[in-house]
Amino acid sequence: MRIHHLNCGTCCPVGGRLFDGKSDSPFGHLVCHCLLIETDSGLVLVDTGFGTRDVAHPLRRLSPFFLTLNNIQLRREETALAQVRRLGFDPADVRHIIVTHLDFDHAGGLEDFPNAAVHVTAREKEVADERAGGAFVGTRRYRPQQWDEMQDWRLYPLGGGERWFGFDAVRDLQGLPPEILLVPLAGHTWGHTGVAIREDGGRWLLHAADAYFYRGEIGSERYSCTPALRGYQRMMEVDRAARLHNQQRLRRLSLDHGDEVRIFCAHDPVEFELLASGQQ
Repeated sequence: MRIHHLNCGTCCPVGGRLFDGKSDSPFGHLVCHCLLIETDSGLVLVDTGFGTRDVAHPLRRLSPFFLTLNNIQLRREETALAQVRRLGFDPADVRHIIVTHLDFDHAGGLEDFPNAAVHVTAREKEVADERAGGAFVGTRRYRPQQWDEMQDWRLYPLGGGERWFGFDAVRDLQGLPPEILLVPLAGHTWGHTGVAIREDGGRWLLHAADAYFYRGEIGSERYSCTPALRGYQRMMEVDRAARLHNQQRLRRLSLDHGDEVRIFCAHDPVEFELLASGQQ
């Protein structure tokens, strides 16, 4: 399998390095880190970032609260659809989309691939349809207009399968190769998962999505996170104990099995740049 790292949405919130830990300007720089995987089953997307309809009609599709707070930069060239084409593929060859969770910045491009099967946990779909991810945040994070035209949903339990490095795992995803599995990581949302992909050399990539937001939250015994991202995570969480527990488990995984598993999150620009440039 060949894996392409895509940034399918840039956010530039006011606060600079209070968000990203490195910007000298008043504005931070965050990404929406998605994957395009070439498989024998066709092309597979992991998350979609923002889609072409978000770009064309942002106020119909997205919450004004999050548009303003995150200072979302909606660029047609950053959509998954545009990047699939730029890589020389036919968008119709995207047969499967795995969604770590259905937040607005992860599911916005679903309807750009109307014939794809959408893989997500049953719990995430249930909560998203009810817009129940927090009294204030729930009605703004979940935007059913981003996915209400999708027809082929493949829904999975949150656990109970074979273990993966001590984590629950959902294997044998319908129509997908066995090298791709879901790793439940609840806390940010009720049905949130990571996606693990076994590369040809045997090493694993784990897209941890929003289980953490900043590179300093894993990879070291000493925890580090910028104050703005720490606050954002608290605002978006549905279960603090579960979120912090899963972060700690990911940090332990990165320390104990860093030679076997490369972990990255959805929004850290430094992690994205390293992986997109082939530096791991």
